[in-house]
Amino acid sequence: MSIVVNCTLERHASAILEFFNEAILTSAVPYGRKPRGPKSMARWFDSKTKGGFPIIGLEDEQGKLLAFGSYGAFRAWPAYKYSVEHSVYVHTNYRGKGLGKVVMQELIAAARTKNVHCMIGGFDATNAGSVALHKGLGFVDLGTIKQVAFKSGKWLDLSFYQLLLTLPSEPVAPALPAFTAPGVIRGPAVGP
Repeated sequence: MSIVVNCTLERHASAILEFFNEAILTSAVPYGRKPRGPKSMARWFDSKTKGGFPIIGLEDEQGKLLAFGSYGAFRAWPAYKYSVEHSVYVHTNYRGKGLGKVVMQELIAAARTKNVHCMIGGFDATNAGSVALHKGLGFVDLGTIKQVAFKSGKWLDLSFYQLLLTLPSEPVAPALPAFTAPGVIRGPAVGP
């Protein structure tokens, strides 16, 4: 049995760091090449906290982190405020037991409460487990970018999957900045 928890820097940073570094060193994803250091975790947690993004974990009865997931901004531009990109990691000893699905379901539920409209997963095209997980949850295959990354001596393809959630009840478009050409003073329009 696993318990759903909100991950914290104090309780989960070292375990999450192990998940990240195991994936960096032994898989095609993430596309990083060097293990992360402990100091990176404070920055990672801080960015999630400042963005209001969840970090959802599954622990066993002894408090060991078995899986976790989070999401963040899909793109940094204001018009993308209703779209997020997620990641899910499952400890190597617990893969294939449905934990990734539980984490994803929790992330989807959290996204709904945050007025998110579009969830996007980007992962290596050869990751059959991620493909099956996303398809099983209703995500749609958006396509694959061929040879987008080079790691461990080979070119990697990146697949994107999308799940559209309920439209925000009152979406707000970001305000457009006023454009002023250099040297031009904006004032009331004057007729001919």
